Amino acid sequence: MSKLDPLPGLSPYPLQHFFDEMYADKRNVRPHYRHVNRMFSGMSSEELQGKQNLMQRRMMEEGITFTLYNPAQDHPMERTIPFDMIPRIIPKNEWERLEAGIIQRITALNLFIHDIYHEQYIVKDGIVPRRMIISNCYFRPEMTGLRVPGGAYITTSGIDLIRHHDGQYYVLEDNLRTPSGFSYLFKGRTLMNQLFPELSFASSIRDVDHSLNRFLSVLRSLSPSRKSDPVIALLTPGEYNSAYYEHAFLAQQMGIHLVEGRDLVAKDHKIYLKEMNGLRRVDVLYRRLDDDFIDPLAFQPDSLLGVAGLMNAYRAGNVAIANAPGTGVADDKAMYVYVPDMIRYYLNEEPILGNVPTYLLGRPDERLYVLENLSEMVVKETSLSGGYGMLIGSEATKEELAEFRMKIIADPERYIAQPIMSLSRAPVLSGGTMAPRHIDLRAFVLMGADRKPHVIPGGLTRVAMKEGSLVVNSSQGGGVKDTWVMA
Repeated sequence: MSKLDPLPGLSPYPLQHFFDEMYADKRNVRPHYRHVNRMFSGMSSEELQGKQNLMQRRMMEEGITFTLYNPAQDHPMERTIPFDMIPRIIPKNEWERLEAGIIQRITALNLFIHDIYHEQYIVKDGIVPRRMIISNCYFRPEMTGLRVPGGAYITTSGIDLIRHHDGQYYVLEDNLRTPSGFSYLFKGRTLMNQLFPELSFASSIRDVDHSLNRFLSVLRSLSPSRKSDPVIALLTPGEYNSAYYEHAFLAQQMGIHLVEGRDLVAKDHKIYLKEMNGLRRVDVLYRRLDDDFIDPLAFQPDSLLGVAGLMNAYRAGNVAIANAPGTGVADDKAMYVYVPDMIRYYLNEEPILGNVPTYLLGRPDERLYVLENLSEMVVKETSLSGGYGMLIGSEATKEELAEFRMKIIADPERYIAQPIMSLSRAPVLSGGTMAPRHIDLRAFVLMGADRKPHVIPGGLTRVAMKEGSLVVNSSQGGGVKDTWVMA
């Protein structure tokens, strides 16, 4: 018997008041985890460490990396993303509810984005304040009245979910601009199948590989030319981007072109790929850089990453851009507060998945409450992501709390606050033993011209690798797990 789990089914760590994904209580493993628990409990510490070393070696050989940027360091640090070998498992009935709630949410958000760039009914009916739209840094007046291919603004999205100590799932964030993490989902499953074939193949779990074909079909469906084999390109900022591995992986797996702005040219309101034997027209551009940088003639004039004239080609209906410019207006952290109202307004349904309680600090009474309870709050800048510009009150020093207090008072509209939620925990392998770490779930959604969202089964479980930490973002040192949905 290994030191991992002295008695099969007995939790090797204190459960405290958090919801634990594997253990129902100190003496009982949840039914859907029994097979996984039994297998890992039967392995010695040496075997587990060997598997972990092999996993890291495979990731290094295949270049599965993520670049960390630290202001205290002169140069960014490229590293393999921490991958934990104990999968996170979601039962079938639990996933079906999550899937329905995510589809409902994305459907409403897509309708909202179309509405604010056209009739703005939701503003006229007083559901969302006009100032929330026009003051939003991601609102693009250039998109007003534009026809988007297939009406699909949100081709790809990443919905972040947490499970609270009450066992219920809550939506934490909607990532609708250029969500990342797809490659870790697909490669994580491949590595698990290679290292633990007897485990993954003996378990009845939903496949994820077919979702790559769905991804390609979704991009093809957006082509304005209606060609049977449209030319699709993934626009990357380049090899120094933190998610460049993912860009290269997706382009290679889907058989599409991986390009930088300098590889493209606009001519006669069309976009062309520069090739050795001439120019080749591009039908669909899956961009992995923000609006500001995609076209220096339309947005940030000093951008060297985009394509001059891209927006003119887009307006002319000669190229599709996924995700559509201007989608960021709906994933602003202040707009998140209104998503349940959007669902009621556009779909006439009650939200299946709830939001985390959120305070808009532009509202005087909510700001006062947050300032009085700052040590119990998570405060976020509305326009930032990746764990940047964030305060976790319980982990902050007196100096950090005082500094954030001054920031809020100086510019309250810039921030939202949420109570510190008790993120569920799952076991990770640490030094040959199980140790609890907090997790969340990024569920990925694909939507093409038919506007029928497809949720990739399982998504990506993100792990706060530091003991006690609630920060799961890869950009802040977080890791990932393979996520299994029981078939």
